Amino acid sequence: MKKSKKVRQSLKDTLGAYGFLAPWIIGFIFFTGGPILMSFLLSLTKWNLLGDPRFVGFDNYRQLFSGDSDFFETLKITFLFTILNVVVTVGASLFLAVLLNFKVKFIGIFQFFYFVPAVMPSVVMTSCFILMFNNQLGIVNYFLSSVGIDAPNWLGNPQLIWVVVGIASIFTFSTGQMMLIFNSSLKEVPIELYEAADLDGANAWQRFRNVTLPSISPILLFNVVVATVNSFNGAFTILYPLTGGGPGNATKVLSLQIYEKAFRQFDMGMASTLAFIMFIIVALISILQFKLSDDKVNYG
Repeated sequence: MKKSKKVRQSLKDTLGAYGFLAPWIIGFIFFTGGPILMSFLLSLTKWNLLGDPRFVGFDNYRQLFSGDSDFFETLKITFLFTILNVVVTVGASLFLAVLLNFKVKFIGIFQFFYFVPAVMPSVVMTSCFILMFNNQLGIVNYFLSSVGIDAPNWLGNPQLIWVVVGIASIFTFSTGQMMLIFNSSLKEVPIELYEAADLDGANAWQRFRNVTLPSISPILLFNVVVATVNSFNGAFTILYPLTGGGPGNATKVLSLQIYEKAFRQFDMGMASTLAFIMFIIVALISILQFKLSDDKVNYG
């Protein structure tokens, strides 16, 4: 009798758990898992959005990895953007979170103003940067000219455009979101650890490196993984209005190539192939990040 009661209770608990998980599971199936599966199926076809998809097997993949394709150059630029974006956003968010933990008055106001640029629509934000770095009318070149520095063509130079992209990356939603997460985790670091470091004569940098970073390492790993995924998925919202992939193809990342194949060349099969490959790359990088950080993250 007791065993039967335990079984019923266990079944009830299991059903309750799945009930709470149901919204996430349904959302994943319809908005993540389903589109991923459909993307793979479409990658095996040729389809121009007008007629019916025509099955071609792995022809799209063979064409993509052929010597005539610009896929590998686009992939190199995508990795360059991802590294730049992750370093800038994670570094800036951690720096701002540390500043917010200093004992100052009206800290809530500072938090508000630090976060406001992160919720600005990407199109508005990038439009501001286009105006600021304009070759002739931009305020950046105006100040440089006023101190005797030749004003460069920021948006037309394949090297200097990455400076603009790096600065623009700071003012994205990811930076503000990660700043709040870092800020919360910094408040949980035991004060006794800092007091012990002070007694040992540690300076500010040593306290940050040996106390703060190990204590927030799980959150740091989480933010790095999230920033990496966002860099692949969110590159389009920054680069399309800011550079359009230019000058030339200097900032043409995978998401821009997917858009070009799908909505300019109307090659949905190739666009789906690129999208599915990007999914595989992001998944492998995320797994690699967790594997490489096993002995570096302090979960205690």
